[in-house]
Amino acid sequence: MSWQLPKPERFRGLCAELDARPGTRGEGLKQLAGYDLDSNGLHRLARSVTAALDADAAAPLARLTLGLVSNATTDLLIPPLIGAAARYGIALSVIAAPFGVTAQAAFDPASPVLAANPDVVLMALDYSALFGGDALEGDPEARVAAALADIADTAGAFGAAGRATIIVQTVAAPPERIFGSLDRRQSGTPAWLAARFNEGLCSEVVRPGIALLDVEGLAAAIGYGRWFDRAQWMTARLPFAQDLVPLYADHVGRLLGAIRGNSRKVLVLDLDNTLWGGVIGDDGVNGIRLGQGDPVGEAFLDLQRAALTLKRRGILLALCSKNTDAIARAAIREHPDMLLREDDFAAIQINWNDKASNIEAIAEQLSLGLDSFVFLDDNPVERDQVRSALPQVRVPELPRDPTDYARILLTGGFFESVAFSQEDRDRAEQYAANARRQTLLSRTRDMGEFLKSLEMSAIFVGEGDTGWQRFTQLVNKSNQFNLTTRRYTEAEILALAADASVLTLQVRLADRFGDNGLISAVICRPAGNAWEIDTWVMSCRVLNRQVEIAVLNEIVRRARAAGIIRLRGIYRPTERNKMVEAHYERLGFSPIETTDSEASFGLDVTDYEARTVPIAIDTKRPEPA
Repeated sequence: MSWQLPKPERFRGLCAELDARPGTRGEGLKQLAGYDLDSNGLHRLARSVTAALDADAAAPLARLTLGLVSNATTDLLIPPLIGAAARYGIALSVIAAPFGVTAQAAFDPASPVLAANPDVVLMALDYSALFGGDALEGDPEARVAAALADIADTAGAFGAAGRATIIVQTVAAPPERIFGSLDRRQSGTPAWLAARFNEGLCSEVVRPGIALLDVEGLAAAIGYGRWFDRAQWMTARLPFAQDLVPLYADHVGRLLGAIRGNSRKVLVLDLDNTLWGGVIGDDGVNGIRLGQGDPVGEAFLDLQRAALTLKRRGILLALCSKNTDAIARAAIREHPDMLLREDDFAAIQINWNDKASNIEAIAEQLSLGLDSFVFLDDNPVERDQVRSALPQVRVPELPRDPTDYARILLTGGFFESVAFSQEDRDRAEQYAANARRQTLLSRTRDMGEFLKSLEMSAIFVGEGDTGWQRFTQLVNKSNQFNLTTRRYTEAEILALAADASVLTLQVRLADRFGDNGLISAVICRPAGNAWEIDTWVMSCRVLNRQVEIAVLNEIVRRARAAGIIRLRGIYRPTERNKMVEAHYERLGFSPIETTDSEASFGLDVTDYEARTVPIAIDTKRPEPA
């Protein structure tokens, strides 16, 4: 994993120093996990993560329990999983079923995995578990159908028994070929069985609450011959070559991070020798290297194409360059081979300030935390400066040769996703529309008139089958406007949405500049004749637009309809959510109790008078996400 920093020689000493440090150690653990660690390094780091968990000192890493079932040996896999998960903001505990025990682990309520009530269950089953026996044996279609049914039944049992998100794996076929190139077409061969199974897994088994780990894609990228080690399988039942454990663990870690909402949202790009070859201030528009016919120019074109693809799947792009603004923008506008143009970037900082300060300015402009950012820069000095000043920002290492830039960007696991919705696709346009709103606001002195001019309308949805993936994303990714910072898996959200006694409220907002999408999520749990507001999150893109008042009006309306007479709001302070410290008091709640860990507030529903807001309430149902 060349995009990671090389492991320092005194890595073990750094772990020991962190173990002895008083207070929370999560940030330090995450930084140590950011090195390119072999199995030994991951084992050592796992000891530090476990020690921090035992001492309740792993914050701000998110605690997560993983249930692991496999037909292969997992003893050598568990510590690397723990170490790699820290790279993605997870303090991981692993409960493994005994070797080869899958069905019992899922269907026996007393199994260690079910007893642990895990957050996530990884079903690490390979080709031999599903299609053991001779090739070309029996009815191939029936064999695939039976394998898919077994996976679906087992995943369903795990899901029904608790709150876990289930991870299922695609399978890689053994590299040996019976018919040669005909294997992929000839029914019953390992290549055919694996391909049909993987297709069915994606189309029939993976659904909300079940995530996919693409082991087949990983094996193909590595090379099937290197992935499989017959000697290690026969002697130790290792499912793949032992030297590939860190890579597999990293892919599991990035998926766990995505499940917990820790994926990155913003790609910040340098210009000179990153998006084009050369220095625009010295070489001019005609002198930079970019475009077809030049191997170096094609490499930079590849990176731009990769960045544009990420934008199309909802990743925000930003520019951060030490340059003269007018000169750099001229190249972006005028060079005939530029794929990325000014309107592709949600934020642009081109000046002579240090890059860490500029990234902070971009974060403020986009109202996003620094842990949402990835920074790509060819200059090692600039990379080190940003790493030192902003450790929350992910800064991959880049080689001297730009031909690897696009590969590193797309394979480094920075933007892992477990779902993709239309709202994800539209995110870049939503931020562009927000910039137009800010421009209008800067020209308007009267805030009330500005809000009226937006022509806002809100839709409140508390039922139906759509929108829950985005709801889960919002709950898990929001840190600033988040009253309790409770995190939930998609399976847990779906269960809450199906519970008639619980209010799960999706809030969507549109205005004359466009659709903001799902911008707020609320969960209210019953407590006698009261509702406790378990979760209330909101996108910072819609701050100061009186949306929270409209949301409270709707909560009260639904509470009255359900016979609820009182609301209880909870605020749990964190380093990131101080902005909502007075949220409930501003809305008219009265303080009930305050401790070091939380404050509670109450509101009498029967006495509440809905406040007028410049937001129309749209009763139309939204289109499916």
